[in-house]
Amino acid sequence: MVAIGSGLVTTARLSDIAAQAGVSEATVSRVLNGKAGVSAATRQTVLAALDVLGYERPTRLRQRSAGLIGLITPELSNPIFPALAQVIEQVLSRHGFTPVLCTQTPGGSTEDELVEMLVERGVAGIVFVSGLHADVTADHDRYAKLTGRRVPFVLINGYSEKIAAPFISPDDRAAMWMAVQHLAELGHERIGLAVGQRRYVPVLRKIEGFTAAMRSVLGVGDEQLDELVHHTLFSVEGGHAAAGVLLDRGCTAIVCGSDLMALGAIRAVRQRGLSVPGDISVIGFDDSPLIAFTEPPLTTIRQPVEAMATAAVDALLEEVGGEPAQRVEYMFQPELVMRGSTGARAHRGE
Repeated sequence: MVAIGSGLVTTARLSDIAAQAGVSEATVSRVLNGKAGVSAATRQTVLAALDVLGYERPTRLRQRSAGLIGLITPELSNPIFPALAQVIEQVLSRHGFTPVLCTQTPGGSTEDELVEMLVERGVAGIVFVSGLHADVTADHDRYAKLTGRRVPFVLINGYSEKIAAPFISPDDRAAMWMAVQHLAELGHERIGLAVGQRRYVPVLRKIEGFTAAMRSVLGVGDEQLDELVHHTLFSVEGGHAAAGVLLDRGCTAIVCGSDLMALGAIRAVRQRGLSVPGDISVIGFDDSPLIAFTEPPLTTIRQPVEAMATAAVDALLEEVGGEPAQRVEYMFQPELVMRGSTGARAHRGE
């Protein structure tokens, strides 16, 4: 038997590791027992096989952490946030850093309290996802103070020219152009937008893109545009409420600021005895995990989660490594994913 962590690996399990790594059992045994005669590449392959099969690495073979990196996210009920967190944690781990996930929940710790806790624990840097930096009404001096404490940080989803740091954003304006163009091609002329509160940068940018596209593609005037945008909560309930308002205003298609909102919009449509996409088309935003398996599968705007998360970590680790902070916004192009929740406008009663 070979000792691994606090337990033992039997010969049968040794063969599983060998099969996974594509090497002999003898090679696996030498790696696990720290013996010589194994190349660095083969040793890494065996350790990777160990990880894949869910075995704990021997204590002496565990990579020493290069340091702690804080990751502050909003609540995790919206699938896009755990999706981003998962990729960020994976990339950090590949670089040898240990991620510390901090989630803001209603009534729980504030962003400032979480930052203080992370700084006290000596983190090497912090990743903020959809934090106060995205709120135009928030005091952004808190980030200048963090810079003064020599703590590197990077900000995802939300931009402020007052903050000297790298920003990672999807192109919200382009996303809305894609959605409006798609719906216009399907014959929709009265398109509604359900988004969150106006104080958030991603919301403001979505409105800018939506109104510009509606003017350019469909020739809609400013007076009409005001009643085609409805602010609500980024939740299923928020989408449901917004859809009710937009349906009353004669919309035949609804673009939502998140996939959860889109699911609420679909529910509101069905409660009126209408169908998606037969009567009303609905588009989400994010392309959250499992969203392709809804009924109908949701047409949505995909955020490039992996590319954004990787860029955020790379930008942060450059500063952790001694490079000066990049005061720049990295903009990533979203993608329209066409599925079953959008279709040609129904011409009822015409």
